[in-house]
Amino acid sequence: MNKLNHERDGILSKVLMVGFPISADSFIENHELIEKEGRSILEFLHPLECLSFLQSEGADDVYTILIDLPTVEKDDFRFLQALRHDAELVDIPVIAIAPGWTTIDRKNLMLKGLDDCYVEPVDWLKLESRVDFLHDFKVHKDLDYQFSATEYKIPFGKRVFDVVFSLAVLIVLSPLLLVVALAIKLTSKGDVFYLSKRAGTGYKVFDFIKFRSMAQDADKKIKDLAHLNNYQGDEKGAVFVKLKNDPRVTTIGKIIRKTSIDELPQLINVLKGDMSIVGNRPLPLYEAEQLTKDEWAARFIAPAGLTGLWQVAKGGKVNVSNEERINLDIEYANSSSFWTDMKIIAKTLPAMLQKGE
Repeated sequence: MNKLNHERDGILSKVLMVGFPISADSFIENHELIEKEGRSILEFLHPLECLSFLQSEGADDVYTILIDLPTVEKDDFRFLQALRHDAELVDIPVIAIAPGWTTIDRKNLMLKGLDDCYVEPVDWLKLESRVDFLHDFKVHKDLDYQFSATEYKIPFGKRVFDVVFSLAVLIVLSPLLLVVALAIKLTSKGDVFYLSKRAGTGYKVFDFIKFRSMAQDADKKIKDLAHLNNYQGDEKGAVFVKLKNDPRVTTIGKIIRKTSIDELPQLINVLKGDMSIVGNRPLPLYEAEQLTKDEWAARFIAPAGLTGLWQVAKGGKVNVSNEERINLDIEYANSSSFWTDMKIIAKTLPAMLQKGE
């Protein structure tokens, strides 16, 4: 371990760098700002050396861990597994830095335990912004917490409408829902419902309910199907995931997806208060964690919704870029009203029919 500069009290002051064969100033632009901010860099040649340090010294003042991607891959991600299974270390943001010639599968790396991955050279200011976001998200996502900048309470009238509307639809469609549940159970292995963690209003995390439309263990196969993603990405890859002709979908799943029947159990989320009838779609955690810019995070000011501006504007049918979808979400967050909601609900059925064509 080599301590490069001095630690300042009162901040998360340690930047741990693991496995890099070259010095930090060789691949981090604006590297000098780390010292000016009063942080210290601690270098470790091997992940086990870093893990031993953390277990003995604790993680109270650790700002982030930057790790060489080839090193963590050679270690078979055991270092990350050890961090994620230690209650004292699990919330440390861990970011991999890949050599400049490397092509990375960012989502797969995040599923293996990394919080993000960048290709060198990396600007420290961008890294710092990302780490600050991750500190907030990782520390607070399992608590009943909302960022002060994104506090939102569903207006009383909107909440009354949500409860009455969702309860009425569930009662009217209960025979259909029972038939679908039985068909899913009889035609494929697994549970009738699919539950996944989603980030909604103010990044609040909840269990998102859908009818299961895919085969078991479908989530484990997503890394092999990135080439089918309808969303266009930048050099880091697409933020959102929606696969064209997804081979994981079951026979019944194709039917209920085309008709959007798979979404109906989310009315239970609406009754529970996790979601509203109209709002921005709640995101899987690995997608929410990528929306770090302040202007992007504005989409989380609005309620999580069953349908929204993006669905009716695009009909769920055409390819859109990451930013186009985010901008539609932000437009709703900034201009939502009762009449806007009514217009979106009125356009939802035609959009669903267009989707099914």
